[in-house]
Amino acid sequence: MAMNPADYVTLPAFQETGYVVLDAYDQAQDPREWEDLTFVDWKSSGDTRFAPLASAYGDMECNGFWNHTPAKTDKDGVWVPENVAVAPRLVARAQEPGANIGRCRVIELQPNSYGETLYNLHRDDNNRLNPEGTGWIVRAFFNLTDDPDTVMVLREDRDDPSTETRIALPAGTQAIIDTQRLWHAVWHPSDKPRYCLITSYESGPELDAYITTKNGVSRIPSAPIDAAVLAEGEALAASKREARAAALAAQGADPTFGDGSLSAGASMETYSEA
Repeated sequence: MAMNPADYVTLPAFQETGYVVLDAYDQAQDPREWEDLTFVDWKSSGDTRFAPLASAYGDMECNGFWNHTPAKTDKDGVWVPENVAVAPRLVARAQEPGANIGRCRVIELQPNSYGETLYNLHRDDNNRLNPEGTGWIVRAFFNLTDDPDTVMVLREDRDDPSTETRIALPAGTQAIIDTQRLWHAVWHPSDKPRYCLITSYESGPELDAYITTKNGVSRIPSAPIDAAVLAEGEALAASKREARAAALAAQGADPTFGDGSLSAGASMETYSEA
């Protein structure tokens, strides 16, 4: 992921913080289409499944676009007929910005702890194979279920809590994030799953206009967190990373990714970015 965003078309809205929060959406007006989608097992940042609406070539799968033949960057996604047929409103919401769409899917996330969330902090590989001079890929997160105690955790520096922003996720929360810049994961302290529409968009005039129309802001007050919870979470995440590194080292495997940091992926055995 050693890429320079300066070599691509980027948007001023993301320059300061790497994220924008849009006007809240009235989610209550829409049918709960995600309940009728077909989900596939795909792990990322916790206990998850995904329902693909757009994939590399329109199949019911969630692999990175570069892991196909022919390989492609995370643009020009192909709609998955089976899921599109039962979720026209979700598709319309994804299409509303008018920007080029890559991956588009609904995530199902099971409840987790703050420490697990910190362990699962990761950055996405959105721009692999993306030609320089074209639009930088960012991701939109439109929260579908009402999860008022749940937060999207963002960090500029994975290991520095002072760089953390927590975006609260009641129903209708809409955020667009440069997830290749920011470490991110969701803390979901609940007794039921969370559902969210996630769409990859190409930066350009269409997305810029959409952010303006939706009154996007690039800095919001962080949702509060108890100092003891933060400290406990940091300790748990550190212990899990150390255990993972030791286990991989014992197997003779490299415990780092290309940026030299320990994987903040979903598990010891598998890592898939979403």
